[in-house]
Amino acid sequence: MEKPQEITIKSSIDGSREPCLFANAGRSGATPLVVALHTWSTDRYNQVEHILPFIKERRWNALFPEFRGSNLMENPRAHEACGSQLAMQDVVDAIDQICAQSCFTDSPLFLVGGSGGGHMALMMAAYSPDLWDLVFASCSITNLAQWHQENTAYTPHIEACCGGAPDSPEQLQKYKKRSPAEYAEKIAQAHVYIAHGKEDASVPFSHSLDLYNQIYNINKESQVYLEIFQGGHELRLDDAFALFDRQIEKKLSGESLSG
Repeated sequence: MEKPQEITIKSSIDGSREPCLFANAGRSGATPLVVALHTWSTDRYNQVEHILPFIKERRWNALFPEFRGSNLMENPRAHEACGSQLAMQDVVDAIDQICAQSCFTDSPLFLVGGSGGGHMALMMAAYSPDLWDLVFASCSITNLAQWHQENTAYTPHIEACCGGAPDSPEQLQKYKKRSPAEYAEKIAQAHVYIAHGKEDASVPFSHSLDLYNQIYNINKESQVYLEIFQGGHELRLDDAFALFDRQIEKKLSGESLSG
């Protein structure tokens, strides 16, 4: 397997050139592609060393998009990050361009992210629910206005992304537009596994629980699942890849990937 290569993708919205990392397994045929999302305060390199051992073991492909950079006030494009349409389309554009170049059109497609990456994973589940064979989102921020009050260390960064505090109906709408909780009906159309630690001190597990309850009330037959685990703010990659493996087994046995 090659080391991850630096690539750039062209945004289909504004034409900007956006960086990604791509690890090619060098296999022909329908080789799974895992899209790994970085956390709130980091960039495309964030998950590489954690994800690659799982990818190499399976000889799969991996894509590490940057989607406009970190959700920090230090990022001059913070308002373009944090679940904006530009950021979400960056992920889709990266997949489209990689798949077109490498002939992965029939490959299983998995998405994984934790914390800020979990937030983005759920936003992507809503943005393109039919794209993914499985989305794994851990310890996700699902309501930005709520988190603005809960974790004051991140308040200035949230405001940089959303254009100010949620102190007016207009501003609150901007927060909702970037919050998975606003898109429960769309997420209910995707195949999603949500995990959250009971002792998470950064993002209360109520974020995941409340979203799941919304989804359940919308569609009790949805393929969205919730696990509240004994732990804190963490991305359990063992669990994520075990679920991805199970999806591949289902496909090989002729079962529906969404079953």
